[in-house]
Amino acid sequence: MLSSQLKEPGYLYVHRILIIDDDTELTNLISQFLTQNGYHVDVINDGNRAAERVELLLPDLIILDLMLPGTDGLSICKMIRPRFTGPIIMLTALVDDIDEVTGLEVGADDYLCKPLKPRVLLAHIRAQLRRQSNLNDVTQELKLLCDNKLKIDTRSRRVTFDEQNVVLSSAEFDLLIVLADCAGSIISRDALHQKIFKLAYDAMDRSIDLRVSRLRKKLGDDPKQPTIIKTIRNKGYLLAL
Repeated sequence: MLSSQLKEPGYLYVHRILIIDDDTELTNLISQFLTQNGYHVDVINDGNRAAERVELLLPDLIILDLMLPGTDGLSICKMIRPRFTGPIIMLTALVDDIDEVTGLEVGADDYLCKPLKPRVLLAHIRAQLRRQSNLNDVTQELKLLCDNKLKIDTRSRRVTFDEQNVVLSSAEFDLLIVLADCAGSIISRDALHQKIFKLAYDAMDRSIDLRVSRLRKKLGDDPKQPTIIKTIRNKGYLLAL
């Protein structure tokens, strides 16, 4: 259970966070805690019309409960992901590996189990927003790779492959940018995790592998014999030049 804590010095945020969770006591505590730490917080307590509210509120980050009355969290995530490019952190009271994998596959960027520890939640929020901000600050606006078939516009966060638009989630785009910055060279899962999440890598964490799998699918890369994002056994991944 969350408890109120004083705002930590040295941090000032104006990001807008949307919490979608039916536990009113929990959302009140999360809202109070995040407000104390400088965020603007909106709350929705059921899944009905949540997708429409996301488009109306335009949050920078969404905290989304898996189990909701009305429309469940997985369905909401799947509905909003084609249009919402910000980070999505999913919450669940179920310790179920299948739920975590499913959440990541439909477009979640991060996953936390209840009961929540406030500083852990805050660290994940900061890591997700910092990752997006850092990757938005790249100096090269257009990257051309894979014999110029893959085009990445870092300013507009627009990707095309073979002249076809590729709609990516925030997590997928951020992963692609890190791979693109190291194109032609092998980058380990450890290095990918550190660059994207700014957190220590856990060897049991499959989030990088899942993101690579989703990215390959959207780029039309053969998962069995990939030519765009190659798996280098026991070493990591390599994005073709």
